[in-house]
Amino acid sequence: MGVQISGDTFTERDYARFRERLEQCLSELGRMLDRPGFGAGPVTIGAELECFLVDDAALPLPRNQAVRAAVADPRIALELDRFNLELNASPVALTRPDSRPFAALGGELDLLLGRIGDAARAQGGRIALIGILPTLSEAHLNPGVMTDAPRYRALNRGLRRRRRGPFRIRIAGEDPLDLAIEHVAPEGANTSFQIHLRVAPEDFTRTYNAAQLALAPVLAVAANSPTFLGHRLWEETRIALFKQCVEDRRAGPRRGPSRTTLGTGWLRGGPLELFTDSVRLHEPLLPAVADCEPGRPGEQQAPPLDELRLHLGTVWRWNRAVYDPAAGGHLRIEMRSLPAGPTVTDMMANAAFMIGLTLWLAGQDPRWTYALPFERADHGFYRAAQYGLAAELSWPLGPLPARGVRRGRAHLQVRALPAADLVAELIPAARQGLLQAGVAGAEADRLLGVIAARLATGQTGAAWQRAALAAAAVGRTREQALAVMLDQYLACAATGQPVHTWPLLDQLLPNGSWFLTPR
Repeated sequence: MGVQISGDTFTERDYARFRERLEQCLSELGRMLDRPGFGAGPVTIGAELECFLVDDAALPLPRNQAVRAAVADPRIALELDRFNLELNASPVALTRPDSRPFAALGGELDLLLGRIGDAARAQGGRIALIGILPTLSEAHLNPGVMTDAPRYRALNRGLRRRRRGPFRIRIAGEDPLDLAIEHVAPEGANTSFQIHLRVAPEDFTRTYNAAQLALAPVLAVAANSPTFLGHRLWEETRIALFKQCVEDRRAGPRRGPSRTTLGTGWLRGGPLELFTDSVRLHEPLLPAVADCEPGRPGEQQAPPLDELRLHLGTVWRWNRAVYDPAAGGHLRIEMRSLPAGPTVTDMMANAAFMIGLTLWLAGQDPRWTYALPFERADHGFYRAAQYGLAAELSWPLGPLPARGVRRGRAHLQVRALPAADLVAELIPAARQGLLQAGVAGAEADRLLGVIAARLATGQTGAAWQRAALAAAAVGRTREQALAVMLDQYLACAATGQPVHTWPLLDQLLPNGSWFLTPR
């Protein structure tokens, strides 16, 4: 959450002081939320993009500190493992003078990726935008691969302190995985594209619930992580892997909610409810107490609330509430479930679909949250991660009434349908949400056209990887096939063309090049 720490070892007294500070932060945040005008401002979008560094053999390249130092840009940050970096794009007003906010966001990411790519080449490497790096092996995921920074050492110790046993990773699939590991390094096997949406406090509840429902169909058409450690698993394996990599609960019947979850129900009590749940339901992992108090009654300047922001950075909800003291203080929804890659165009299309659908849903009568049990939305989210466009998802039946239009709960029904059919129905709704927010029609049509074409071809990033791996596996070991597949993935991604246009890889010619079947 942007809060740095300098130490990595803490005492029980540190934990006690930190818990006290968290309660003070909650009180201060509640006071600010009651202040008229708090959080008012333009609706903005922003993004964080995580990426891998790989060498010429498509294997992980543990040189993130050298690459970051060479780029020397504050928008580039280290991540958990030495082969990870994070790009932080500047916030963009959703309604811009040219009404092309996604083009602006994508342009900045392209610029940063170009700089990182230049620095990586000087280290004998290149960038990979993909949810999980297919060429990772257990040998790459040892404690020594973790970035040498206090935050990551402390996070590893904090989770192990809570867990008191190995982290168990069990994921179903064509090649089921069952792995026990004593550290959090596998968390760095996941890279995501995280979207931030600034939301006014009075709009937060309906917008957050809308984002919760929107996640499943968007994830189904955006999946890009079908393998891990050579195992063919979920379409978006990253969802299962991340959840289990940071699982701090011990076995038992009264474990409470996971630190990584969609939630426990529809939001009813406003944004403070989410912040309070994150504090009361989850023990601190990084109890670094700031030098200054959280705030004093009567102050007009937004306080940093460092302890709260630090703690929220260790509670990984798929849609996370964010408090930011910048610009007088404001709230955001961080949408964390989408994978990195395959290209910037693909990610901008995913972002436009997610933002547009969320804004459209937020404009409907919120009584759909009483017709659709939250458990069905939660179930659908994980099925979308597991099966992609083949998942069956639950959705309120028919066109939802606009806010303010009276319609009883009895008239709202829930239906179940394949994700592919649901996505097709929701693309026009997402377009309406974008246009109502002020996004230019040409930009909305361009990006949602990418989603429609991906849906028509059935070629998500995950589908392309599966097909390419099957072709590469002929006459090769699984390890060799994964390296060949990733190398071709990176070659296609370098063209900048979205994944639905990528050629199918049928076989290798004698000279080692692919026979390409055009789409």
